[in-house]
Amino acid sequence: MSDGVLLGARRIVVKVGSSLVTNEGRGVDAAAIGNWSRQLAVLAQQGRELLMVSSGAIAEGMKRLGWKQRPRELHDLQAAAAVGQMGLVQMYESRLSEHGMSSAQVLLTHADLADRERYLNARSTLLTLLALKVIPVINENDTVVNDEIRFGDNDTLGALVANLVDADAYVILTDQRGLYSADPRKDAAARFIDHATAGSAELEAMAGGAGSSIGRGGMLTKVLAAKRAAASGTSTFIAWGREPDVLLRLAAGERIGTALVAGTPKWAARKRWMVDHLQLRGAVIVDDGAAVKLRDEGKSLLPIGVREVHGDFVRGDVIAVRSAAGAELARGLANYSSSEARLIARKPSNQIESLLGYANEPELIHRTNLVLI
Repeated sequence: MSDGVLLGARRIVVKVGSSLVTNEGRGVDAAAIGNWSRQLAVLAQQGRELLMVSSGAIAEGMKRLGWKQRPRELHDLQAAAAVGQMGLVQMYESRLSEHGMSSAQVLLTHADLADRERYLNARSTLLTLLALKVIPVINENDTVVNDEIRFGDNDTLGALVANLVDADAYVILTDQRGLYSADPRKDAAARFIDHATAGSAELEAMAGGAGSSIGRGGMLTKVLAAKRAAASGTSTFIAWGREPDVLLRLAAGERIGTALVAGTPKWAARKRWMVDHLQLRGAVIVDDGAAVKLRDEGKSLLPIGVREVHGDFVRGDVIAVRSAAGAELARGLANYSSSEARLIARKPSNQIESLLGYANEPELIHRTNLVLI
């Protein structure tokens, strides 16, 4: 159940909202960020991999610019984000450093995760940072986007990041205890929801609107984000961000807040995503040796095992992997375009750079981006 999900979670995405990060808009809260940083450091020492998705740039920018109310004009919002992002990332860097942790700033837009090539690049960067024991601090790139500022929210971004890196769990820290059957500020009979299945229709009916004038999200965005994360098998936990040692207690299996558990196993969900929801742009024909390594040994597809390349695809497109007899063996995300694949087919990976002038990865399709049919 919910206890076991976080207790055994190795890769965790944590999202904190604007009201928490900026102490209800009064500016970046050094004590709060320091507290979360301390907990992240402890979890990292346990062998966990952590990613922090943090709101607060616009709110911090408003404070620095002396604005009392969130502006409506797009250029004002972008200016506030540009000013505020400086203070936000500096605070995370200094507080994480105090606890012996390295950090990195990653700014994303929804478009980065919709485009397959940019998706692969973002995924590779984040996984490399995790392998280097660096905690990525992620925010939307509010200074250059339009619809993300008007309609987007970091609850959704956190869910997209969780999907991107195959996270085991997604923790949303907010200014409320969790999800209620109705708004507890208006309905004294509101019932606390401590456990539910992510994506349940009744959850959306229970969730209200935006919770504060500082942030843009409310419980509805969190419920919808949990539904999105569950599509890739990631369970979501909503908890009060100022609960003492909230991250450590959640990771230890303590029931805090609301657990919205994914109803689909992680790898089964990823397989369904790869097989059912992505359009095929091409195919490669592999030799018998490569077919055995894919099917029986769970290996990546290397260029040397590719006999033919069909179709017109770019890096990040989903392509089919077929046997010499034409049977579909697998599908996966291509690390190289069709024109590049034709040049490196039948060649060992150590020749990729000399053939293309550069090398993205040694594999044509990495095993983590490949699913057997």
